[in-house]
Parts: sequence; C-alpha cells; structure tokens
Amino acid sequence: MRDVSLTATAGEWVAVVGPNGAGKSTLLRAIAALTPRKGTITIGGNDIAALRPRERALLVAMVVQSPLVPAGATVVDYVALGARRMCRCSGSRRSATTTRSRRRCTASTSTSSRIAPSRRCPAASGSACSSPRALAQDAPVLLLDEPTTALDVGHQQDVLELIDELRVERNLVVITSLHDLTLAAQYADRVVLLDRGTTVADGPPAEVLTERLLTMVFGASVRVIHDDQGIAIVARRSGRAPHSLP
Repeated sequence: MRDVSLTATAGEWVAVVGPNGAGKSTLLRAIAALTPRKGTITIGGNDIAALRPRERALLVAMVVQSPLVPAGATVVDYVALGARRMCRCSGSRRSATTTRSRRRCTASTSTSSRIAPSRRCPAASGSACSSPRALAQDAPVLLLDEPTTALDVGHQQDVLELIDELRVERNLVVITSLHDLTLAAQYADRVVLLDRGTTVADGPPAEVLTERLLTMVFGASVRVIHDDQGIAIVARRSGRAPHSLP
C-alpha cells in the first residue's frame, strides 16, 4: 500500500471498499499491527507499534475474514473469549460492566445466529459469533474485515444492527471492509475507496459511491439510485466498462 492516510473520530463508522486486491484487508491488519507497515498508526495518542499485544487488545478488537471457530465452541463460550481477553489485559477480575457486555453480546449473537447460547457456533457463519465476541472485548476501536461474509440477508442485518447500536452507545470507532456497497452506504458515516493500494476517494457515501468513481475503479457498469432517505443503492447495469483511472 502507498499514500494511504486515514483518520477516524470516536463514534464514527468508516467503510473501506474497493475491488479484490485493493488493500482493504491489509489496511485493517496494519491498524491492528498484524502486518509489517511503514508510517505511524496512533490510537488515542498511543503508537500501536510501541505497545505490547496485551496493551493493544485494550484499544483494538478485530474480526478477520472467515474466522476460525474452535471445534465444539458454544455461543456463550465463544463470545466470552472477548471478555476474558479484556480481563487478562487489564489484570483485574471481570468487572460488572464486562459481564453485562458479555451477556448482552451473547444474547445478540443468539438472535443473529438463530441458535441458543448453549448450542455450538455455526462454523459456516462464524461472523455471526465473531463480531459480538469482538464487541465483548470493550475496545474503543473495532475493526471488521468483511463481517457479513457467508451470511444471508437476515444474519447480515442482525450483525450490522448490533454493531451500529453499540457503536452509538459506546462511542466506538468502527472500521469495516465491505464488498456490499449498498450496505456501506446504509451504515457508514464515511466511505474510503481504495484501488491498487491507493486511496481514490474518502468522504460521505453520497460523494464516494458515484457511478463515475465505481465504474473507473471496479471496471463495472453500475447504476446508483437513492432511496427516500438518500441512501445510495448500487445496482449493476448490463455490459461492462473499461478499468481505468485518470
């Protein structure tokens, strides 16, 4: 990646979009200090590279693509991993707040995965459990790499609504990579459009998700319409357009 600069404020949801190989996952992994990088990444004035893993876990929670769910893990145990990590990092017993957070996220996971807390997490849709597990970590920055992968439209809505609700309640920074541009327009305050490791556009969804930019970057013929709330809905036109940037 090159020439990528991103600033997010508390309570903001930033969606990172772009074609395959654009650098979406690399950017999120760099923020979480999970991949080599150049430049500086700070969270609350703390240089992430200078922190120990346990200290970083107090600041950043991340859900990777296609998360691996431990064999036989139940919903309640898997979500509790996030709360346990927080307790180990803080060196204290599990607080009442953390316990409430775990219970709430467990209940929400049960709703989004359509299974009881005592049942096993569905391996085929680990995102339904992994996103609430990360929320139970109570970190101020939440990174989600394609959190709706392998989820049907009902599961997608449940997971994203939970994230949005707790983002507002806890004043979290949420940064997600998304393939679904309509979902990005619906939930994000800002959209960052990447292509070949470079930022092409950064701004409100209505300014970034335009037919001109999407045609250039994705090489697809698209139509962007807006619903009665002004949310962009991205649809495919017939035919293809050349992939080129000015």
